[in-house]
Amino acid sequence: MTDNLTEKARKVISKILYVTIASVSKHGEPWNSPVYSAFDEDYNFFWASDQNGQHSQNIRANKNIFLVIYDSTVPAGTGFGVYIKAKAYELTDEKEITHATKYLYAREGRKPRSVKEFQGEYPRRVYKAVPERMGKWRGRCGWELY
Repeated sequence: MTDNLTEKARKVISKILYVTIASVSKHGEPWNSPVYSAFDEDYNFFWASDQNGQHSQNIRANKNIFLVIYDSTVPAGTGFGVYIKAKAYELTDEKEITHATKYLYAREGRKPRSVKEFQGEYPRRVYKAVPERMGKWRGRCGWELY
């Protein structure tokens, strides 16, 4: 990725609070879900979702996902987006949940919730997407991989 494209991708990732997760059920049915997310210094993405939500069930069945982060706040034909092929995981380790929620709640300007609120009988879980490949969408130019 060129330096200019890297900088544009960083700006979009930093600006846009919601990512769209494309996942597939164990029966091969596609599903898209917009989720509030945050990322760390390695561009691992985190979100918290109900463990029974369709995308959460899909991730348990198939870890391969696709993230889209698109800046739709600009005029038609001038948008820029980032596409990320990734593996997704439900976090169970306390250290990993703490790491993820630190970023999630910092993005909201709030203190992180207790790790226990994402375990056991609580319905929400924390998820992590680890990027494998990135690309971009440039207006009418289409999708290009890096």
